[in-house]
Amino acid sequence: MPEFDYILVVCTANICRSPMAAALLQHALSAQPPPLRSLKVLSASVAGGKGDTVSQNSVTALKKVGLDISGYRSRPATEDLVKNARLVLGMTESHRTMLQAGLSPTPRHVYLFREFMPPPADIEIADPFGGSLKHYETARDEMVEAIPSLVEFIRKQMK
Repeated sequence: MPEFDYILVVCTANICRSPMAAALLQHALSAQPPPLRSLKVLSASVAGGKGDTVSQNSVTALKKVGLDISGYRSRPATEDLVKNARLVLGMTESHRTMLQAGLSPTPRHVYLFREFMPPPADIEIADPFGGSLKHYETARDEMVEAIPSLVEFIRKQMK
């Protein structure tokens, strides 16, 4: 396994959903046996800038479950970042579409964070930006709900 093996989680601006999802998934993977435990989870934006601070409600929503993302700064999903990831996880179909339309050859390893949940689960995670803390907590809880099926998918991919 390469030394810099990673999973990339993307959202629109990389200041709400993807930093939360990356921290939650990293936490879950750290409790798994090798080689899952050694995977890094990064996050990036499909339409945002570089160096923006994470939203305060994202920080608060994760602090409530014992994770600190207060020092996180946004970054764009560059072509190299996407192509070199073991797996890319978007929050919505529009994120997948933007990544696949913007890169050539079209990356085949782009999925949605909730895509592996059993039906009838909604596979998209709505953007809480500008909403109340409750909206961020709902997004966080949707991510947490998806993690067991996502970890199982990652486990199968690594065999």
